[in-house]
Amino acid sequence: MSDQKIKSIILDSIADGVFTIDMNFKIMSMNRAASEILGTVEKDALGKMCFEMFHANICEHSCALKETMLTGRNIINKTIYIVNSRGDRVPISISTALLKDEKGDIIGGVETFRDLTVIETLRKEIESNYSFEDIISKNREMHELFQILPDIAESESSVLIEGPSGTGKELVARAIHSLSARKLKPLVIINCAAVPDNLLESELFGYKAGAFTDAKKDKPGKIFLAEGGSLFLDEIGDLSLTIQAKLLRFLQEKEYEPLGGTSMLKADVRVIAATNKLLVEEVKKGAFREDLFYRLDVINLRIPPLSDRREDIPLLVNHFIKKYNALKGKHIEGVSDDVLNVLMDYNYPGNIRELENIIEHSFVLCRESYIQNVHLPRQLRSGGLPIDSKLTLADMEHIYITRALEKHEGNRTQAAQDLGIDTSTLWRKMKKYNIDYTAS
Repeated sequence: MSDQKIKSIILDSIADGVFTIDMNFKIMSMNRAASEILGTVEKDALGKMCFEMFHANICEHSCALKETMLTGRNIINKTIYIVNSRGDRVPISISTALLKDEKGDIIGGVETFRDLTVIETLRKEIESNYSFEDIISKNREMHELFQILPDIAESESSVLIEGPSGTGKELVARAIHSLSARKLKPLVIINCAAVPDNLLESELFGYKAGAFTDAKKDKPGKIFLAEGGSLFLDEIGDLSLTIQAKLLRFLQEKEYEPLGGTSMLKADVRVIAATNKLLVEEVKKGAFREDLFYRLDVINLRIPPLSDRREDIPLLVNHFIKKYNALKGKHIEGVSDDVLNVLMDYNYPGNIRELENIIEHSFVLCRESYIQNVHLPRQLRSGGLPIDSKLTLADMEHIYITRALEKHEGNRTQAAQDLGIDTSTLWRKMKKYNIDYTAS
């Protein structure tokens, strides 16, 4: 049996697809697994351009084989999508390398790929376990919240949701309402910080005709509109003491008086409040009534900032990519490894809302399959490091090298990979800048 025949048998016996191309990107060979994944036969593929058979989302803009043949750098386990001959969208993982002859001369490229359909199905199943209503998280603290939300929803008690801005307090309020017996009635939302204090009272309680100069007819307030349902008071920590007193009466007696009214109105409304302030501290300062605080704080939920639940960042990134693909009619598959590293390192003062804004910004600029560093907002393009115009290039190199070493606890190989340079180059620059990093 010839060596060529033995090689063919070996290639056909492995589960990964393999095909080779010449310098003109024409297919020279293809194994059985490649034929099965692509839904074709080898004889129909031979001599054709690879993109004619390999209908991948990266073919048009960022061909992996082309990159390898131009740069000589191998690509390892990059996840992409192809469309096979049956029209099915198939997730695969690809790796590329140069193809050389016996003399070591480059004669083309070779690509291996693995069908990820089963893994993708499992991933979607796992992701479904990390969502509750519209809240997405794999964080332990958040999952403890998921466990008790149905019980909280069944009760009629007031709920106070505390947490920094942008953490998803409104989503939690919506979940409580949608899980409750009140779900068929309205959930009425008012942002207490967004309405001027002189208008907030009439927004909440409504007014009667003649209550003031422009009051030509009765206007119902948010409490009236929420009858039978729930009233979500966002940023309640910004209420004035005057309105706090009137809200306290409503919570105690379940009745209120519209501006200009002469009688009290009964209301069947559940109150859910949220704040980005620590109301206990506001009470100590005299800025929030203690009696109102205890009326609201029957059930207290604390939402952690995104910086304390970084394991959620990849899940949220995928969620927002799906959302903006649908909204903007694009087909972006994900973010590059470099971008994910930047997003994982960033502190998110604006929390989940800021992460969503970053993804939306990137969608506007991205015309490729994967969001790259150049598509990120300016302040993130250096990995979240503020750019000081007084820093020299040497200063910046020193900062980046130190950060990479700190991130990988002194592992030079991993730090070099992060920086996109050879280990020998990293060693040389460490000597140049007198960086003697030792993991603590």
